[in-house]
Parts: sequence; structure tokens; C-alpha cells
Amino acid sequence: MSSTAPPRRTASGSPGFLKRSQPRYGEKAVKVLLVAASLVSVLTTIGIVIALIPPAGEFFSEVGFGEFITGTDWAPLFKPPSFGVLPLVGGTLMVTLIALLVAVPLGLGAAVYLSEYANRRVRKIFKPLLEVLAGIPTVVYGFFALKAITPLLQDVWPAGDGPQIFNALAAGFVMGIMIIPTIASLAEDSMNAVPRALRDGAFALGSSRMQVSTRVVFPAALSGIVAAVVLGISRALGETMIVAIAAGGQPNLSFNPLEGMQTMTAFIAAAGIGDLPTGSTGYQTIFAVGALLFVMTLVMNLLSIRLVRKYREVYE
Repeated sequence: MSSTAPPRRTASGSPGFLKRSQPRYGEKAVKVLLVAASLVSVLTTIGIVIALIPPAGEFFSEVGFGEFITGTDWAPLFKPPSFGVLPLVGGTLMVTLIALLVAVPLGLGAAVYLSEYANRRVRKIFKPLLEVLAGIPTVVYGFFALKAITPLLQDVWPAGDGPQIFNALAAGFVMGIMIIPTIASLAEDSMNAVPRALRDGAFALGSSRMQVSTRVVFPAALSGIVAAVVLGISRALGETMIVAIAAGGQPNLSFNPLEGMQTMTAFIAAAGIGDLPTGSTGYQTIFAVGALLFVMTLVMNLLSIRLVRKYREVYE
């Protein structure tokens, strides 16, 4: 006679037969939402490219690309017009460089303090306070630069040599303050992701806290720090209100930050609300400058991705 073995029982006493799991509709819905969010970002970028290419192509069919890139006089609405974009590019890079000189040391210093020196209670208090700066409207930063920073610079500067009412120095300084939370928060998150074992090993070898912070944690989190700095640069390049209010609206190819300058975004904002006839060459300059700014940002992000992959550390 053949006998059938009794079913194996689990610890709870119930038969150990595998049951068919119920469909997880909630999990599928979350997956669909995440895919949709990713597609929105991709489709938005594609839409921007599609919106820029036709008008920019019409512009370059009338204006030579070499004249546009290498010209030093930007006066698209004058008679005769000039389409040299270098004054706008120079103003954009000048303001961005000043902003980075302010934001990178202060942002990374704040990140090192919050990650390596501050205790948990201090971190919970100071990090949200730091991130409050990111929620202040940029128009407020612009008026702060114009009404507070510029007069202060004029007071402390030698008589006759001070900055103009509109200048790149005040705009870049306040823009640097604006992007400090972006760099500090992302860099601090990257430093916190470094395994504790690396710190403990360095302390066991007699390293000081400063040595651990600068020679162990900082190099290990370098990929995330690079990403934080690049995100700050991207935000500085795309900022409009601060430079439109504090830097001025006069294209000026100069290396003197005390003079007024116009950036690419400030020109787009000023020309976009003007009375330019649709389809005219002056109107198409908006899309040409926007396309150039898009290419600059794209190249910078591609370089940052390469750096992040090069210095990325993977821990088990």
C-alpha cells in the first residue's frame, strides 16, 4: 500500500502549501507613476529642443554662425544690427564665476561641518535653516543685491573707483548666497553616505577630525560633491531675476566685475516681454541665445557625468 506524506507545517501550524499571491495593484500603480514622472522629464527636454531648433535655424540662415559666436558687439535691435553674442556670454560667465567663488567654499564648508563636526541635534536644527535660503524668491535676492550689497560696496570702495549702480559683483555675490543651500545639502548627503568604517579606521590610525574630513570623507564623496557643484553652476547659469535687477541690461564685454553687464538669461527675459514682431530677426535672437545656453548647459552636464563616473566609489 502506498501512503501519502502529511503536508509540512509551518511554525504557526498552518500547512506549508505555497499559495498564489494576490495582485499588488498599489505597487503597479506606483511603478506607473514613477515611469510617467521619468517620461515627463524626457519629453520636456525634447519639447524644449523642438521649440528652439526651428527659430534658431531661421536665425542662422540670415546671420552667420561665426559672426554670432565670435562677434564682440551685441545690438540686434539697432540699425545696422550687430549679432555678436560674446558680451552676453562674458557677462554670464563673469556672474557665474563670482557666484561659485562665494558658494563653493561656504557650501562645502557647511557640508563638512554638518556631516563631520555637528552632532545630531545641531544638524537637525541648522540644515533646515540653511535650506530656507533656497525658498526665498529670487526677485528678493535681486532687490537685496541692488539696495543693500551695491551701496555697501560703494561705501567701502575708494572714492571714484567703486562699483556702478548695476554691477556684476553684487549680482554674483548674492547669487552665490542663493546657491549655497543647493551645494551644501547635496554635498552633505554625499558625505553622510560614506561608510562609518572608513572614518573609524582613520581615527584608529591616529588621524585628527580634520584629516578624516579632508583626506578620507571628502575624496570618498567626491562624485556626489562634483554633482552638487555642477547643479549649483546650472542654477547660476539659468538665474534670471537677480542678474536682470542687479547686473543691468547693457551688454558689456569686460573683465571688470564693477561694471554693469547683461547675461544671456537677462536678455531673453528683456527681449521676451518687448514689442518684437514675431518672425523677425530680432525676435529669433531669443531662440538663438536660448539654444546656445542650452548647449552650454548640456556640455557642462556631460562633463560632470564623466567626472562623477570617474571618481565614483562603490561600497559593499
